[in-house]
Amino acid sequence: CSVEKMNVLLPLLVVGSACLTASSSSCPYPPGRWCSSMESAVQCGVLKQCLESDLFRSRRAADPVQVSLYYESLCPGCRYFLTMELFPTWLLLHDYMSVTLVPFGNAQEKPDGQKFTFECQHGEQECLGNMMETCLLNMTDMAFPIIYCMESSADVTGSLESCIKLKAPELSTDKVMSCVKGDLGNQLMHQNALKTKALNPPHNYVPWVTINGVHTEDLQTKAMNSLFTLVCDMYKQDPKPPECGGPSQRHHRSYCHTQ
Repeated sequence: CSVEKMNVLLPLLVVGSACLTASSSSCPYPPGRWCSSMESAVQCGVLKQCLESDLFRSRRAADPVQVSLYYESLCPGCRYFLTMELFPTWLLLHDYMSVTLVPFGNAQEKPDGQKFTFECQHGEQECLGNMMETCLLNMTDMAFPIIYCMESSADVTGSLESCIKLKAPELSTDKVMSCVKGDLGNQLMHQNALKTKALNPPHNYVPWVTINGVHTEDLQTKAMNSLFTLVCDMYKQDPKPPECGGPSQRHHRSYCHTQ
């Protein structure tokens, strides 16, 4: 039984005593969206499993750990942290943490009439990647999975269309590129520049991580070494999340039996 590896995308998707399977002819959603709504669950034939596993029920913590990443799209260290630490931790602890992505990093902006021009540390392709990811963050709640897909590929900017088709097929690539090339993208990137410049202390490298709005070298080191452990340690509500070793309300077994 294979669920396109799911990029580790959510053990939550395989629940109960049977493997979730969806008809490719009737299901327009990738596996990560099967339980995202009643409509998608019905179309993909997994309504019973989604209901049984409580995947429709929001468990969002009242006071989640806030993790913000200030980065640039082609920075090797940024790509490693986003794909190997931040995204996997979010998959496991998304009910107990919030993630803010600010693609700008060490770029520079210059006023140009009513707009701005941008120069990026790794050249024009990085500026393009920053803009693509900025527009995605403004256009879809599936931005993070799409950005993960882009950042984990060999060609960040060249994978935009394929990653959109994989993670959010209802989203138009042309609409994203319209934002990238237009006034909206320019203004959104300017806001990223302002957010980055407002950091206190000012950033002097990327990836730059803040936890609950705070950056220290100790927090940065812990985040880079094991963000999962840091989020678990920083989560102050009781009980602790089951994923962090707290009590579990129910146990889901994911078996695919022989036929």
